[in-house]
This record gives sequence, C-alpha cells and structure tokens, in this order.
Amino acid sequence: MKPFKPICLAFLLLSWLPVGAQVVIDPSAVVGAIKPMNAVNNGPAVANAKEQTRGNFYEYKVLNIPYARTHDSAYYAGYGGPHCVDISQLFPDFDKNPNDPSAYDFTNTDAYLQSIVATGAQVFFRLGESIEHTVKQYNIFPPKDYLKWAKICEHVIRHYNEGWADGLHLGIKYWEIWNEPDLDVEDWKTKPHTWGGSTEQFYEFYEVAAKYLNKTFPDLMIGGPALCWMEDWADAFLQRLSQKKIGLDFFSWHIYERSVSAFTEKARRIRALLDKNGFTDTPSFLDEWNYIKGWTDEYVYSLSEISAIKGAAFTAAVMSACQNEPVDMLMYYDFRPSAFCGAFDQTTYRPSKTYYAFYAWDKLVQYGTQVKAVSDDKELYATAARSSDGHLRVLLTRYSEDNNVTKIRPFRIEINGAGDGTVYAYLTDSDRAFTEIPVEMKGGVIEGVLDPDAFVLLDISPAHHHHE
Repeated sequence: MKPFKPICLAFLLLSWLPVGAQVVIDPSAVVGAIKPMNAVNNGPAVANAKEQTRGNFYEYKVLNIPYARTHDSAYYAGYGGPHCVDISQLFPDFDKNPNDPSAYDFTNTDAYLQSIVATGAQVFFRLGESIEHTVKQYNIFPPKDYLKWAKICEHVIRHYNEGWADGLHLGIKYWEIWNEPDLDVEDWKTKPHTWGGSTEQFYEFYEVAAKYLNKTFPDLMIGGPALCWMEDWADAFLQRLSQKKIGLDFFSWHIYERSVSAFTEKARRIRALLDKNGFTDTPSFLDEWNYIKGWTDEYVYSLSEISAIKGAAFTAAVMSACQNEPVDMLMYYDFRPSAFCGAFDQTTYRPSKTYYAFYAWDKLVQYGTQVKAVSDDKELYATAARSSDGHLRVLLTRYSEDNNVTKIRPFRIEINGAGDGTVYAYLTDSDRAFTEIPVEMKGGVIEGVLDPDAFVLLDISPAHHHHE
C-alpha cells in the first residue's frame, strides 16, 4: 500500500487536532433502503400572481417530499383557511344526506391537494379535525352518528380517488382517522383540544369508522389514531382492535422533544406495543415531530430554534437516527407557514437552515441503498447511501442538546476498500447553508471538524483502490 499522509483542508481540517470521532463506512455491506424520513405535514405556499407573490412552490418541489399529511391545514389562508380539509368543512351540515354531492364543499381542498400533487408529493389525508386552541371548541366533539361520519368520509375518498361529484383521481393511498385523541384524556370535559369525548367514545367511534372504511376500500391504507403521547392508552386501543379483529393498516404517533434518544426509544416501544398486540405487519409512522425544549416558559426559545442551526441539526440527526430504528416513515410538523415551520422563513417563505436537512436527505433517497456506517460518537450521526454505479453519499450530523457544548469536534471517516477519490462536501452550520467546501479523500480517509450543531453531505465518486 502507498503510505497515507494526513492532508490539510482549507475549510475544515487542522492536522494538529487530536483524533476525534471515528466513522467507518463499508460500501459493500447493504443495510436496506433509505426510508422516507423526509415526509412532512402540509404542502407548498403557492404565490398568487395577481395578488401577493410570496410563495415557496419551487423550493418545496425540489425537495422531492414523498408524502404531505393534511393536518391543521385550516390554519393557513393560502390553503383555504378554515374552509378546507376538515370533515366539518367538507360536509358543513351534518344533517344532510352524505350521498348528495351538493352537501359537500370541496373547492378549496381540491385546489390545495392539487398543489401538493403538483410538487410530486403524495397526499396523506387526515380524516378529522384541526386542533382547537380557542376558548370555545366547535368541531372536535364525537360525531352525532359514527356510521354516518364514516359514510361522509367514504364520499370524500371517492371524490379524491374516483372522481365522484366532479372530483379528482389523485390515487391517495393513506387515510388517517382523527388526530391525537389521547391529548385531553384528563380534562376532555373542561378544555379539550382534539377530542371532546371520553376514551371509550373514541374507541367506539374508531371501530365503527375503521370497520366501514376497511370494508368499503379494501385496497386503501386505513389507520390512525395519530397518538399524542399516552402509550398505555395506545396499548388499550390496540388490544381493542385486536379483540374485535379490526384491521390497522398503519399506526401513527407523535413526539416533540430535544433529545434524539427520546425518538429512538419511543420508536422501539411503539413497535413493541404493535407486535405484542398482534400487529406485527402494521407500519409505524411518526407523523408529527419537531424540536421542543419545553411547552411553557421554554416555548418561545424552542420556536426560535426550530428554523435555526440547532433545529436544523436536530432534524438531520433525528432522520439519521430513525433510519436505523423500527419506524417506517417520519412526517415533520410542519411545512405549513406557522410557528412550527422550521423549513421556511415566516416572513419571506425562503428556505431556512432546516430546509437543507430535507434537501440532504433527498440526496440519500436518490441513491436509494443504505450501506453500513458506524460512528463511535453518540453525538455524531452517520447515514450512508450507495448508488447502483458505486457512488456514495454520506450525511454526517453533529447535534448536541446541550447549548454549553461549544468545542469543534474533529472527525475521521474511513471508507473500506476506497483509495483516492473526488469528494464534494456541502456544509450547513451557524455560518453556512448547504455551502460547498473543499475536502479530499486520500487512502479512503476523509478528515475534518464540525461545530456542535452542524451537518455535512459528502458526495463521493467511486474511489480507485490502492494496489500493492
């Protein structure tokens, strides 16, 4: 072998630094497919050429978002405001006949869903209601007639998939029943936000709706319940479905945290609950998540970090960590213009630092095959993808939940079987947003440093092997 001599990189390698984190990549060790960790809640903000021209359609489109979940869509005027998506808006008068096309108001939702599909994303439709933070609640109470509610949903599905009532043919596969029914278990009578009924009422409601929709649409994926947090509640829910032999095509759940391990541990617990109750083939979807340090006096701080470098690195770290956990899809909350929208600036709708976590993940998806990457540092996450012609992409993320961690961290990547090769590196940190930086690979080794909150996407052409 030719002797390998450490090289000095303008951006990021200082040869006198001590050896830091070690990452070993084996391009020949296939792990599986890169998973859809980059799905989101909600669609693009489409600029109106005749009025204000603020929008993010193109920036959204180039991310190649796999799925967009339609929850809380009613809180953005650009989607249709309160007159879209929610069942209470699609079918405003519950006393009308669900078979009557004139009883429905699809106009705004049609336009909104078409804007999602135009980006290349698929719709993940939440059947139910947006969260209600108002003093008075309106639409989150148990429907007067569970079966009638299910029949209304049937016609919504037929409108969007079969063209019923001058409808569309969008081929929407996933239909989720309700959202966070367990959020207000302790005070559902006094201050509900998402389900203004008892747990027993929800179980009954879900059974009726799921049974009817499963029978009516055996080829669609009917699931839920978008669990907020209560795992005991979820266990009882799954036991009920199992006992009554009601199918569950996917199980959805939520978590907001600042610790990546909270995500990975919960993913394992949810998978264990599903398996325990006989739902071994049911996919697990984390379909709401974001960075939160605290919901009360740390809430404003949390919101400020969501689109800053800490939120960006956190997002990339969660995607990388969950790629290796028993969770089948992540759906970030939220791409709707709102306080929780980490990907776009709220004033201009231009991409933020967090946007580039999604941009980087799509680069892995494009190569498709995950290969083995092992990091020896718990704050350094590595995900590697290989293309069919041997190119490699590596997403290396450093995230620390502790703001007192300020030291730069050297890293060394060793790629098994590689020699010298061309590397393109795109760094996102406190100063840069997906900025190309100089980097080399010698003897299959790449070295550099990362800030406490930063991520770099390395694009590596097939390297020449060294010969004796």
